[in-house]
Parts: sequence; C-alpha cells; structure tokens
Amino acid sequence: MDYLVIMRMRDPKDPEAQRRRAELRPAHLERASSFRQKGHLLLGGAIFDDDGNPAGSAVIARFRTRAELDAWLADDPWAKGGVWDDVEIIPFRVAEHYAIGST
Repeated sequence: MDYLVIMRMRDPKDPEAQRRRAELRPAHLERASSFRQKGHLLLGGAIFDDDGNPAGSAVIARFRTRAELDAWLADDPWAKGGVWDDVEIIPFRVAEHYAIGST
C-alpha cells in the first residue's frame, strides 16, 4: 500500500526546533536513503513555510501494512528527536504512468 505522509513541525520559526532538525539531519537522511534503497520511500523532501523556513517533510511511502509504516515513522531520528509535531497519513495510489509507481 502506498501512503502520502506529511510530517509538520510545530513552529518553523522556533530556533530550538531548527537546531534539533539540523543536528539530526545526517541520521535522518542516512536512514531515509536506506529505506529508499529497499523500495519503501518513493519520493520525499522538505516542506517550507511562507518565509522559506523548513516546516516539515513529505514522502510517498510504500509499506505492506500500516503497522510497518507506523514503525518506520516512530523510529525516525526526527520523530524521536521531537522535530515533527504532527503527522498526517493518507492512503495514496501512485498513478501507473509515473515511473515511481512501478513495482
């Protein structure tokens, strides 16, 4: 099953939140790369507020079950480090004519 996952920061203007984000970014990206190589993360990146501050992340993820998705999210360095405050998970289907939709 594919999911559109939106992870938001509480206050993108909070310097402490941005500090934690920057500090944990290498571990977050290393882990994301690993899950991308396993075929679980099809597309991902940062989201920004109107002033250009990093405000969270979004990803199209592919896991067999919602429980697997939840476990992946719970173990992410930004989740464990309190960078993300709110997570929205939406079941999603990648259109067949997009290469990332291929299995």
